[in-house]
Amino acid sequence: MRSDKMKTGAERAPQRSLLKAMGYTNEQIRKPLIGIVNSFNEVIPGHIHLQTIARAVKDGVLANGGTPMEFNVIGVCDGIAMGHEGMKYSLVTREIIADSVECMAKAHAFDGLVFIPNCDKIVPGMLMAAARLNIPSIFVSGGPMLSLCSDKGAAMDLNSVFEAVGAYKNGTMNDADLEYYEENACPGCGSCSGMFTANSMNCLTEVLGMGLRGNGTIPAVYAARQRLAKLAGMRAVDLVKEDLKPLDIMTEGAFKNALTVDMALGCSSNSLLHLTAIAYEAGVKLDLHMVNEISEVTPNLCHLAPAGHHHMQDLQDAGGVYAVMNELKKHGKLDTSVMTVTGKTVGENVDGIEKKNNGVIRDYDDPYTKTGGLAVLFGSLAPNGAAVKRSAVAPEMLVHKGPARVFDSEEEAIEAIYAGAIKSGDVVVIRYEGPSGGPGMREMLSPTSAICGMGLDKEVALITDGRFSGATRGASIGHVSPEAALGGPIAYIKEGDIISINIPEYKIDIEVSPEEMEERKNTMTIKKREVKGYLARYSKMVSSADKGAIVGV
Repeated sequence: MRSDKMKTGAERAPQRSLLKAMGYTNEQIRKPLIGIVNSFNEVIPGHIHLQTIARAVKDGVLANGGTPMEFNVIGVCDGIAMGHEGMKYSLVTREIIADSVECMAKAHAFDGLVFIPNCDKIVPGMLMAAARLNIPSIFVSGGPMLSLCSDKGAAMDLNSVFEAVGAYKNGTMNDADLEYYEENACPGCGSCSGMFTANSMNCLTEVLGMGLRGNGTIPAVYAARQRLAKLAGMRAVDLVKEDLKPLDIMTEGAFKNALTVDMALGCSSNSLLHLTAIAYEAGVKLDLHMVNEISEVTPNLCHLAPAGHHHMQDLQDAGGVYAVMNELKKHGKLDTSVMTVTGKTVGENVDGIEKKNNGVIRDYDDPYTKTGGLAVLFGSLAPNGAAVKRSAVAPEMLVHKGPARVFDSEEEAIEAIYAGAIKSGDVVVIRYEGPSGGPGMREMLSPTSAICGMGLDKEVALITDGRFSGATRGASIGHVSPEAALGGPIAYIKEGDIISINIPEYKIDIEVSPEEMEERKNTMTIKKREVKGYLARYSKMVSSADKGAIVGV
């Protein structure tokens, strides 16, 4: 076992003595040591219950002859961090999480790992660590929050509250209405209930083969979630005995499967950022042009919030991620030979898992759209690409042309939106919010929700070198690369420039002549933000969004 180098032989008596200082017996020390990587904290609603999940995982490890040893990692709640300085510290934690897990696992010679994430950056950070370490590993998330219906019969989620703020600012909602959503939209523990970034990544963990069936969809409060955690703990011990490792599972085929199912599910645009980073750790190259190639031939089968009114509990009831995968498998869209943590292939796992006829998962031949839920746009505004959640864009906004309204920060844009300064047809441009320039590539749910709450989501587009939340809907185009701080074209847009967007043709352009753009590059100054501490180091080391915003590449 890997842990033998730390615990076996006379020369390791000091290490065994330290283990015994914590109460471990000789029998426990001799067994496989399974690190339980828990992201529990009392800050994030998606993580407040993870002690219960960890207890279930430990029970599973113990039941199958292993010794569980728990340690924790940090986590940021994107919803709480949204709309202020805190959001600069969200994406950057992905790298901290991966690095800290590497340090703990290498220092203590674990035989295997069980990862317990739930929310946005924690899931990809842990997947990056699993690929980097390449020791037997399995994932079990905390599960999604339930979505309850409002008194008007519409299903609610966190995005409902953000959009309610926009309606309140627009004068179409009063104090009592706003308070109603505040009190009822988030009814309890779990990751926010739509196909936002956290649930997108937990679902894709199933597709990548690193989590068991139901990992992305079983609600946090269901007893089935605890049973799943016990099964994951048991399976972790078997993975050690079989020496089945993450790089045996997260192959090129697995990542192509993930992109394919991503398109069918209509996942968050942030999934592209994270899959690229995880693939890098796994030694697999993901090209953004590949995203469009897969999107062109993969139908969008699900319209979960924010694209539609369904939520994660509905997807679970409809058969879950495996049912979507089986629908794709029937039409030759998946690599069924890829191995998974179950010890079986993707094809074996999903065979016979039929979707239930409740409209949540559409037939392959009757999709919401014939193309996938995500698209990457290229053109004179984004030579290296920009991401959009196509499935959440109103049909009338798939092709749009309008004047640029330019802002050098999220705060400036929100102020203008709330003041009613944005008009029908405008293209809101928010720059200097990229990985390096932000720094930290903030998500911007507040401006997009304000636009939606004011009823402008079918009339106004938003473009940024930062990111949009997985809860965002509308013509919101993020990850513009190169970013403004690195001299990308977005840095040289002027108020009133005409921006042309054509999502079906994967194009985004600024209607300014090459000669004029060169003149602007010679006369306009790139802005630099003064930052200290970790953000300063991150800003200097982080790659562009099209490469996954990876540190140290």
